[in-house]
Amino acid sequence: MENNRALGYLGLARRGGNIAIGEEPVGAQCRAGHARLLILAKDAADNTVRRAASFTAGGKPPVVKVPFTKDELGDALGCNACAMAALIDVALALAFVKALPEQGSHTALIETLEKQVERVVKRRKEEKAHRKNIRMGRKKPNRS
Repeated sequence: MENNRALGYLGLARRGGNIAIGEEPVGAQCRAGHARLLILAKDAADNTVRRAASFTAGGKPPVVKVPFTKDELGDALGCNACAMAALIDVALALAFVKALPEQGSHTALIETLEKQVERVVKRRKEEKAHRKNIRMGRKKPNRS
């Protein structure tokens, strides 16, 4: 049941366009700073693991080796097989990590992702208030 829930989050991310699948798209998202969580299949090749480590050399994003095979990840994402993927949305990344079966080993990662989610929610709330202030005429828009 838990496995289906975690894999369901990956399918949801795919439908929402919040995931990069495969080495090249994942590398591009990591270099651009958009990736929030890098996912590796448990049967990923050594070369794939080394490439994932090079993508995250700066310490961002965290890497999680999941208890799913390449075929299971591929089925959840709607492709043949997937050894590497990167979640771009931090809230989806948090939900995915919380749904993993061995959740106890990811407590530090969960805390980090929760802090990131709080920052994103705060930033969105501030942007919404700013747009409302501009619309109501309380602040003049920055025209520089």
